[in-house]
Amino acid sequence: MSRIGKQPIIVPSGVEVVLDNGLVKINGPKGELNYSAHPMVKIDLVEENGQKQIIVTADATDDKFIGAVWGTTRANISNIVTGVTQGFEKKLEVIGVGYKASVSGNKIKLELGFSHPIEVVLPDGIKAVVENETITISGIDKQVVGEIAANIRALRKPEPYKGKGVRYKGEVVRKKVGKAAAKSE
Repeated sequence: MSRIGKQPIIVPSGVEVVLDNGLVKINGPKGELNYSAHPMVKIDLVEENGQKQIIVTADATDDKFIGAVWGTTRANISNIVTGVTQGFEKKLEVIGVGYKASVSGNKIKLELGFSHPIEVVLPDGIKAVVENETITISGIDKQVVGEIAANIRALRKPEPYKGKGVRYKGEVVRKKVGKAAAKSE
């Protein structure tokens, strides 16, 4: 039994939902996204008190796997509704002497202390802005935005001694104490 899966998803005005045999098409002011649901999960569009709601139900609620798929399906559809109305964004900070980031077209150019600059190509629907060495990645698909941000962070993770590298905005890096100098007699 999934507690998350039981909750209805409220569809805001201006969002159009089309259900087509397990495929959910959601169109909003920021764009359109599709979601293919698991065959054991049923999705219905109902209207209560003049407000549209998406109801996700599962066949065998006792099965642990089905419960997990049920909750995941509901969360993914909820994220799609949020994405097409508000969008998602992740912020990354580039910290370190000589570490730089810039955007040109659909590419982010990063200078992270390697012998060569690194270029990250952004997929369609994802935008990036660099301001004061802070990279803001935005788009309507939460999974793609998070994946691009994680890939950029993985290029040069924050190191534990000085904290140099690429980190999420607000991320706290645990620092280590360096080697103690040898005592001279």
